[in-house]
Amino acid sequence: MAITWLCGAGGAEAQTGEIRCTITDNGAPARGTIVVEQNGRRVGTGSCGAVLSVPPGKCKVTVWLDGTLDNPSKTVDIEVTAGKTSTATVDFQTGVLEVRIEAKGQSGTGIVTVNRAGKRIGTVGSGVSARLSVGSYEVIVKLGGQEQRYSVDLRPGQRRLVRAQF
Repeated sequence: MAITWLCGAGGAEAQTGEIRCTITDNGAPARGTIVVEQNGRRVGTGSCGAVLSVPPGKCKVTVWLDGTLDNPSKTVDIEVTAGKTSTATVDFQTGVLEVRIEAKGQSGTGIVTVNRAGKRIGTVGSGVSARLSVGSYEVIVKLGGQEQRYSVDLRPGQRRLVRAQF
């Protein structure tokens, strides 16, 4: 039945439009994931950079930046026209956080928890870099029964190193 409908209407091309997602991180090309909704219903999903066919009409396009600890997303509204390509363009602002744990002058292994606005974003290991959205974070470092807390503000493109010495 769907095949008859598409053929009878002049082909699939006339019944769909396309969305191309362009994503940048601090102005540089980046990878991301896209989800398209119309009237609260998901009508498409894919990777940014690829063309996604969707029904024409008003769309809510949500884009997630790949490779970040806090999994940021942005949503834009666009209009899709049958037979044409619309573009959803988003830019994220990120920085890099690295925590190094030292115990008695030597590299140590502990638990590093990253929080934002009182909510746990994730955990990282000592010496592991994590890309995060710009903003303020609380970093909690635990080694044995000891704990240290740090407030960290990240700016676009900034690389921050926190040295936790026990």
